[in-house]
Amino acid sequence: MFDIGFSEMIVIAIVALVVIGPERLPKVARTAGLLLGRLQRYVSDVKSDINREIQLDELKKLQAEIEQSARSAEHSLASEIQAVRQTAQAATDELQATVAGGGVPPPQPAAGTAGNPPLPAAGAAATVAGPDHPTRTV
Repeated sequence: MFDIGFSEMIVIAIVALVVIGPERLPKVARTAGLLLGRLQRYVSDVKSDINREIQLDELKKLQAEIEQSARSAEHSLASEIQAVRQTAQAATDELQATVAGGGVPPPQPAAGTAGNPPLPAAGAAATVAGPDHPTRTV
């Protein structure tokens, strides 16, 4: 706390002995020690209070950041849900318009037409042919 060396403390002790006297010096030294101890405890309490306040401020900032990110995530999620609802509503409206208009959805191409080879019957033998394999029945 104070930058006092040993030689300076000896000088202070000698001056105190001369000024206060040998009878009252022990009582004054004890009282000074008690006051110094109280002062150190007070300074320690103030430091710990300041540290607690700093930590509390940091926690409040962290809490605010987390709340902000939660609000942002909630907003993002709500907008995505709204987009999905709009898409679902559009699909429902389109389907209802198709049904109400008497229209039937376009048929899927049947097997055996252009682009879709015929399917073999269950249990029937299939012929495999390719550039690397001769024609054979499986």
